[in-house]
Amino acid sequence: MNFESFSKKQIVVLSWWHDLNPLKKHDALICDGAIRSGKTLCMGISFIGWAMKYFNSSIFAICGKTLGSIKRNFISPIVPVLNSLGFNCKFKISENLLTVSVGRVENKFYLFSGKDETSASFIQGITLSGVLFDEVALMPQSFVEQALARCSVEGSKFWFNCNPEYPQHWFHQEWIQKADSKNALYLHFTMEDNPSLSYEIRKRYEKLYSGTFYERFIEGKWVATQGIVYPEMSTMEAFVDVPNVEFDKYVISCDYGTVNPASFGLWGRLDGVWYRIREYYYDSRKYGVSKTDEEHYYALCKLAGNLKIDAITVDPSAASFITLIRRNSNYKVVPAKNNVIDGIRQVSTVLRNNTLKICNTCKDSMREFSLYRWEDSLSKDVPIKENDHAMDDIRYFVTTLMEDNEDGFFAFAHKRY
Repeated sequence: MNFESFSKKQIVVLSWWHDLNPLKKHDALICDGAIRSGKTLCMGISFIGWAMKYFNSSIFAICGKTLGSIKRNFISPIVPVLNSLGFNCKFKISENLLTVSVGRVENKFYLFSGKDETSASFIQGITLSGVLFDEVALMPQSFVEQALARCSVEGSKFWFNCNPEYPQHWFHQEWIQKADSKNALYLHFTMEDNPSLSYEIRKRYEKLYSGTFYERFIEGKWVATQGIVYPEMSTMEAFVDVPNVEFDKYVISCDYGTVNPASFGLWGRLDGVWYRIREYYYDSRKYGVSKTDEEHYYALCKLAGNLKIDAITVDPSAASFITLIRRNSNYKVVPAKNNVIDGIRQVSTVLRNNTLKICNTCKDSMREFSLYRWEDSLSKDVPIKENDHAMDDIRYFVTTLMEDNEDGFFAFAHKRY
């Protein structure tokens, strides 16, 4: 990887800890702001450089939401750069350990996942000389505090980076707003702070988001969710006719309900674009009669028709319906991934980049898109639990079955029976 130039903020990140820099007095560095603003790569290089200059035979932690995200966002892009700078890097996958050496200096950098409240237990007992948190806003406060408490070595420092969340998020409240009292250097990044991004690329990223996600990921603001969840679907022009072709792949997504509505969507892929072709939507409250698992399964088969269905994803809480589908052995079924906010962001992205299209034959989806709204809350990101059944099955499809997405955060997989 070649670097032609750095922005002023990137240079600060790379040099704040140096002996000749007056910013060295800080105990921590916080970098937040827009996506693709160059903060993660510079922070990673700087973190390793600082550790190798001031420590030897020491242990450090690199923390992320998941081990996979750390390897993807940190290890893969940064290790080649370090090697080109003269460091010798060895990564042991089995131990989640990066060992870096130069001359007679060698330090160890362990990878830790901060995915939930139980993660704090995995980092207990270790003594650290420093810790870097990649996407710290996605980690629970208990994990972060436990990792910080492990940094008892003289001269240890804390390194944080993240994209913004809602204003009352614990990290925004406890670290960004209290940066001075915690002796932390705070830097806010925008895309303009990354000289490797051209004007055309910045504009392309700006087109991927709208509403709250645009304010957070493009403008880098800590803002509350508000208004309609998918503003990009607020006009009739957002919905398309069903292409009069044979699609190269078909799948179905299901949000199962007995008292609540059941919503199933049939999806077809054409030239890398997925279309919601038709749907099944049954509201027992509207009709006054609940349907059984078997009746919903019959409707599922009718929706599929004679098409070859590669896989079906179902609300993971619908255990009896999943069992019924598997027992009939007609379709491969995959329990859906059910992270609501992450899923909404992913749906918004593929709607904006036109790799997901909703056909105007799907009237209940069209109705819900116009009604699906955020709760009026500063303290959390929560959509109102109304008019959300087609919205949920669309989200299940995107997070669980959609593939070949350019951002690389979707995967297609199923269990074999």
